[in-house]
Amino acid sequence: MSGKLTKKRVFDIIQIGYYGDWQSKAFDIMVIVMILMNLFIAIFQTFESSRPYRGMMDTVEFVTVAAFAVEYVLRLWTAEYLYPEMERKRAVRRYVLSFSGIIELLAFLPYFLPIFFPAGAVAFRMFRVVRLLRLFQINAYYDALNVIGDVITGKKDQILSSVFIIMVLMIASSLVMYNLENPVQPEVFENAFSGFWWAVSTLLTVGYGDIYPVTIPGRVFGIIITFLGVGMVAIPTGILSAGFVEHYTRMKTMKEASEESDIRFVQLRVGENHPWTEMKVKDLPLPPGLLIAAIQRRGNVVVPRGNTEICQGDFLVLGAEGYKQDIGIRLKELVLKDQSAWVGLRVSELDISRKTMIVMIRRGNKMLIPNGSMILRSGDVLLLYTRKNIRDAVDVEV
Repeated sequence: MSGKLTKKRVFDIIQIGYYGDWQSKAFDIMVIVMILMNLFIAIFQTFESSRPYRGMMDTVEFVTVAAFAVEYVLRLWTAEYLYPEMERKRAVRRYVLSFSGIIELLAFLPYFLPIFFPAGAVAFRMFRVVRLLRLFQINAYYDALNVIGDVITGKKDQILSSVFIIMVLMIASSLVMYNLENPVQPEVFENAFSGFWWAVSTLLTVGYGDIYPVTIPGRVFGIIITFLGVGMVAIPTGILSAGFVEHYTRMKTMKEASEESDIRFVQLRVGENHPWTEMKVKDLPLPPGLLIAAIQRRGNVVVPRGNTEICQGDFLVLGAEGYKQDIGIRLKELVLKDQSAWVGLRVSELDISRKTMIVMIRRGNKMLIPNGSMILRSGDVLLLYTRKNIRDAVDVEV
């Protein structure tokens, strides 16, 4: 296997796997297990009963953090496959500055910083709390968790607007409360920030009780702000709730609200000396209406892009939109048995309806294009393109 193919295979493994690629799925499970182990260690280390196990926990943490570092290096190495439209340097820079890239860097970097800067070991130990951010890595492996990000992204304008309103209300109420209470209790409301702290605890309905008004105007204003706070905090909650409802409703009704189009698929193997070998997808002489839906390559499914090269041994899944007037035509498979009336007959001698034609004959491991003089044998598998129901024939799903 060439270096290029090896690099591409590494990329396929470290990306989110599908059920057909057991190596990639195993890698996903391993990463999730390591994340959960690290979080367990981070919590268990705070208990006094964990002292006898500190050595073992430190070893486990070192191994898992080192694995995160190796994973990060591999993602940098294969970044051009994550962003195929970019050059390698730009792809690496894009990954490093991406949200997932920053999370994966912070997953291991604080652990190794004391090695390079011993003087700041105590301070760097505090930064290791960011290992909790590894939880965001689990989000990538589950579509259900990605709904949260989709909803927030879709409702970001409304959320930002509501947060802006809350901030304006906090600033205004803090200044008003400062002016009302500072003359009476200057040691409590000593500046505008004290009023802001009161506004935050009141508007967010936390109510710590460490700072509160004592004058009648201040208490009346505090009551008003408390009622407004209940409504203001409910605005972002309502926006997110509505976003979740819209998202799941859209997913549920997408099939009903969309127009269905019949697409038929066939599989083509690129054998030895095939003219498409080493050609790029964008250069293939495909007729209009025909497209390459997927490429099966050594047990993996490759999503075809314009620059994807066709390799010998690939299986191309070709799709074509069905004609509207062909509604009712189906592809059927018929296996000829010894007692079949068609065995021993030539194709031209078959009593076939005008609405039926033999597309292909599979004989053993060979696919044969039928002609009038071909004699049918027992065990032949006939692919029929038909409008008519034929006894012992089964529908073909490609």
